[in-house]
Amino acid sequence: MRKASLVSMMITASFYMLCGFLGYAAFGENAPGNLLTGFGFYEPYWLIDFANACLAVHLVAAYQVFCQPIFSLVEGWISRKWPSNTLISKRIGIRVPLFGFYKVNLLTLCWRTAFVVSTTGIAILFPLFNDVLGVLGALSFWPLVVYFPVEMYIVQKKVQRWTLKWSLLQTLSFIALLISLVTAAGSIEGLVKDKES
Repeated sequence: MRKASLVSMMITASFYMLCGFLGYAAFGENAPGNLLTGFGFYEPYWLIDFANACLAVHLVAAYQVFCQPIFSLVEGWISRKWPSNTLISKRIGIRVPLFGFYKVNLLTLCWRTAFVVSTTGIAILFPLFNDVLGVLGALSFWPLVVYFPVEMYIVQKKVQRWTLKWSLLQTLSFIALLISLVTAAGSIEGLVKDKES
């Protein structure tokens, strides 16, 4: 999991940085939110559809990773609240074709499905979805992706204060905080501009 997270974060960060830097370098403030269709480029249709499918797969996977703490918190609370309930504690075996035998917990299946369906429904109904998503992404990036993992690493590895390693980690965290604040400010400005128009 550690290697997979590291590789996925490096690839995702590189891709986003390239899109952001190259889009801004090429078009300045007129860079569209969607680089594929922002200029009226809709052909070949199959290419746009393929790119959107890849984007959907990427977002579904990222959504699953970032929702794991929420899933774990709720499932742990329910399991502690009703430990003897068989719907919560029992695992049911399901045979999945081509993948073999898989054990599923009904609480996990129902809770996670309800959560995903409800958040997707809210997102569809929400006006200015891209701008609000930008604000939320900017505000959640630093604590979830940088601050908590850095602090956990410092505690786990017992990194002493004011050593070179500790200073570099704190500098990384501070730079990421600044980037998140600037990104949040830009997203809020975009939200205000879109709301006015």
